[in-house]
Amino acid sequence: MTLFVAPNGGKGCRFGVAATRKLGSAVVRNRAKRLARELFRKQKPPAGLDVILVPRREMLDATFASLEADYATTFARRDRQQPHPRRPRRNSTGAGAGRRL
Repeated sequence: MTLFVAPNGGKGCRFGVAATRKLGSAVVRNRAKRLARELFRKQKPPAGLDVILVPRREMLDATFASLEADYATTFARRDRQQPHPRRPRRNSTGAGAGRRL
């Protein structure tokens, strides 16, 4: 599965599933969507996020416990990779560097 996560600026979290016809028949797509909704229901992400899940065929053959573990580790990895705000760097080379007027 592929997860897309973005802040939504709201107080709640929203969830969407994008199961295309490349995944299989309507029965297969509906099963993938049910699995995805159950993952979201059991492992609620923090408030203020939009989550879009794109299921893959391997998701249908995997056990629910392994899907839960992958889903949870994806959010844990996302939390670890939050960019830190950086201060603007001072220009140490180029015109005007090291000169006082």
